[in-house]
Amino acid sequence: MDRRGFIKNAFMLGSAVAVGPTVISCTNRNGKKNESVSPNDEKAGMTLRRLGKTGLMVSEIGLGAEWLERLDEDGCRQIVDLCDEAGINIVDIWMSEPEVRTKLGNALKGRREKWFIQGHIGSTWKDGQYFRTRDLALVEPAFEDLLARLQTDYIDLGMIHYVDDIEEWKAIEGGNDFYKYVLTLKKQGKIRHIGLSTHSPEVALAAAKSGIIEMMLFSCNPVYDCLPAGTNVFSPDMSLGEGSISKDRAELYSYCESHDIGITVMKAYAGGRLLNADTSPFGIALTPVQCIHYALTRPAVASIMVGFGEASHVAQAVAYESATDEEKDYASVLASAPKNAYSGACTYCGHCKPCSQNIDIAMVNKLTDLATIQHEVPASVKDHYKVLKVHASDCIECGTCMTRCPFGVDIIKNMQKAVSVFGC
Repeated sequence: MDRRGFIKNAFMLGSAVAVGPTVISCTNRNGKKNESVSPNDEKAGMTLRRLGKTGLMVSEIGLGAEWLERLDEDGCRQIVDLCDEAGINIVDIWMSEPEVRTKLGNALKGRREKWFIQGHIGSTWKDGQYFRTRDLALVEPAFEDLLARLQTDYIDLGMIHYVDDIEEWKAIEGGNDFYKYVLTLKKQGKIRHIGLSTHSPEVALAAAKSGIIEMMLFSCNPVYDCLPAGTNVFSPDMSLGEGSISKDRAELYSYCESHDIGITVMKAYAGGRLLNADTSPFGIALTPVQCIHYALTRPAVASIMVGFGEASHVAQAVAYESATDEEKDYASVLASAPKNAYSGACTYCGHCKPCSQNIDIAMVNKLTDLATIQHEVPASVKDHYKVLKVHASDCIECGTCMTRCPFGVDIIKNMQKAVSVFGC
């Protein structure tokens, strides 16, 4: 199938729906009603969508809190204020770093009931670094810390954190101690709904069919969707011109829609790569509005978690609410794209941690990418790299980070590249 065939498939899989200022209902394949609501409040102007069987009406643009780690408390509060004013009402916080949890908690103080929090179970802080684990000795205090720092006694969406291995999912589904703890949290009212975060369509589909979860956080964009399914999202030799939407991904979206499993989306911009022609696998840039529209037209998708590092990022995403059909159109852009090959690349998700040398791998990769897309390395990028406590030159090439990367990135090679760019 050629590129036009892929794009045609993309539209058939999820067609756009024009949303007005009132409740719009449509019946899905299972006979249930999906509702999209645009409040009459002109200040908000945000479309709300029903998040599957949770019944929660969430804003179709959400806040992915990861970038807040790089902001001070005032900067964090400014982002939350802007989101609040725009009508955004859902935030995903998977990070275990204590300070960002505290900053977000302070920013949400006094308006907690206006927000749906998507918080992760199994994301912990160990030896000064993020650490993904199922060890309850670490999981339980990390979750209680999340509640305390967010200044709340419950999490709306309790996410089983980052499961990309099918065997690990089978252990959870089989009722291991970790899953029993999640059930206990729900019985205690500390989480209201059980969700799952994953990048793997195989795991996502198995979880949806298990009946255990009510919703999921899943990575979705036109690059990922055209690739064959598997533990690693990226495939170096896959060409968009040789295939359509991955069969497993198409089945996942369809199953979730027909069985009322809501989806929130991560990586809609592919770590920002789709926004720049130099880094886009298509050789052409998409706009935030086009990326958001692609993800929102997948079946069962209710909200796109967007990372906001500055005020302009909020404005760029919220522009979707008033965008014209022409501005949302990604299909004609992809149809005329000059390139179609894609190889693995870091999306700065941070799941490669912990590093035995305490290297902030995601930040090193991000700064290296920012440096290499310019004719000359910007002084600001050099300065940001210089102040890192640990540099790429400290890498001992143990490779343990690569075993945890959900995207199959050659991290050792990336560290070597960073050294050649920055000199240390």
